[in-house]
Amino acid sequence: MPDITFIHPDGSEQGFEAPVGVSVMQAATGADVDGIVAECGGSAICGTCHVYVDAPWADLLPPPSPTELETLECVAAERKPTSRLSCQIQLTAAMQGLVVHVPESQY
Repeated sequence: MPDITFIHPDGSEQGFEAPVGVSVMQAATGADVDGIVAECGGSAICGTCHVYVDAPWADLLPPPSPTELETLECVAAERKPTSRLSCQIQLTAAMQGLVVHVPESQY
């Protein structure tokens, strides 16, 4: 199970182990990570699971799908080059140590 760390807007960190095969969103909601709302439950249509993937990890992830890119156009917080929908990132063993930043707002 890879360790994953969520960094909140205030700089506080929340880290835990998450099972391989679940999405970052599922891991976050299962661990009650504040700021990951996930209204659509992982369908990539609401944008309320928006995160900023830490720069060293951003290039190692599979590229976003056209649907994810379209949804990212409508996120509430600033869209950055490392913006992703956490529902679209499936955890693998190779993601040991993944760090993502939670934006200030999902609405």
